[in-house]
Amino acid sequence: MKKTSVFRPVLEQTLQHALSHLENLEHTSVASTSGLNELRARLFRPLNDESIDPKKVINELVADTAGGLIGNTGGRFFGWAIGGSVPAALAADWLTSAWDQNATLFASGPAESVIEEICGSWLKDILGLPSTASFALVTGSQMAHVTCLAAARNALLTKRNWNVEIKGLNGSPRLRILTSSEKHGSVERAARLLGLGSESVINLPCNAEGQLKVDALNEALQPQPEIATIVVLQAADLNIGAYDSFSEVIPIAHSYNAWVHVDGAFGLWAAASENYKHFLKDYNLADSWVTDGHKWLNVPYDCGYAFVANSKAHHDSISHRASYLIHDSNARDEIDWTLEWSRRGRGVATYAAIRQLGRKGISELIDRTCRLAYSLVTRIGELDGAEILWTPKINQGLVRFINPKHNATESDHDDYTEKIMEKIRKTGEAFFSGTTWRGKRCMRVSVLNWQTNENDVSRAVAAVQKVLGK
Repeated sequence: MKKTSVFRPVLEQTLQHALSHLENLEHTSVASTSGLNELRARLFRPLNDESIDPKKVINELVADTAGGLIGNTGGRFFGWAIGGSVPAALAADWLTSAWDQNATLFASGPAESVIEEICGSWLKDILGLPSTASFALVTGSQMAHVTCLAAARNALLTKRNWNVEIKGLNGSPRLRILTSSEKHGSVERAARLLGLGSESVINLPCNAEGQLKVDALNEALQPQPEIATIVVLQAADLNIGAYDSFSEVIPIAHSYNAWVHVDGAFGLWAAASENYKHFLKDYNLADSWVTDGHKWLNVPYDCGYAFVANSKAHHDSISHRASYLIHDSNARDEIDWTLEWSRRGRGVATYAAIRQLGRKGISELIDRTCRLAYSLVTRIGELDGAEILWTPKINQGLVRFINPKHNATESDHDDYTEKIMEKIRKTGEAFFSGTTWRGKRCMRVSVLNWQTNENDVSRAVAAVQKVLGK
């Protein structure tokens, strides 16, 4: 008789816990209901000396985290820019943990190396990127920026006869980053991690549409054209989803021999939609690009993608060889393209998500969530006490709440908006996060989840209306 696996009892039990969580998202609070002190009291158990049955560990873990999980995997979460997980991607992620391969070399995870190779090809096809570009599957856009800007640093300094991988930056030619005032903070963090420093990042003004001003870039490049320069452009900024004018800006940057990097953490996925890809006209002329899988592709955390047109610069800035490693001359060794040494098979969930959705499914997902974002923002904007600051052009919009008191100041409106957002979250019906945009505190509306539907939008609008009516 075949012996029962030691894994079976706890995994079967865990499946029931997982299904209970997922199948009850529609009926539970989308915001957390347990506070910090309560969670600490439950979870901070004394460190045990003796082993504990794994089923007991999981049962207590589920019980102790009750009320401390945000419902971002469901359809009523509109905060930050967070997607969910399509079923095939979630299942594939479970398999990734069960297989437990070290996806750093073909030798240490043959199937996952090939899966990742295929993912890179599919992603470039879906996103309209050059088929010859190199790629890396990383933890998210933060590390994708580090990867791409490391390649940029290599390429720009190599042209100036400086091997930064050997000599470092001490005494190297100057390198700067020109970007817009609407850049994401991960760009500056990447500059810090790469030794360029935050002072190397120069913010340039944007126009009324949130796009980097073309004249401002020209003016910044002209005085010292010899300086090694990276130009970072936006493919949907985090507040209003603005796309820089790639057709105008990229040729100017390249005329000064600058490296052009595109931050498309979620906005790059518009390339998959016939209705929205016009925002990305000529963006494929850039030198590097980043986007996330755990946003609009709806794969589990953590998953980001980096793409580099100059594959040699990408390889030379990251690759490593050691005598104890087994390298394959024909296969793709992930260590040559990613900064992680030991890493999970991040490509498995991506592979499964793309196969489940297909090209048409991804396009439909983009179109549907953009329509729902427009519906959500405009319907909230029609409520008494609400004001639309930005109507979504893709999936991002901004709403503000006006303090009803006589002679209310801008500061009063800011405080009132913050309080309304908190009250909405406490209803458990919807989750929105805030931002400060052009000096005003706003409620940011972001729709990325594959499960969001019209009923979710109606529930969110009703929750806002109820809060405003009190």
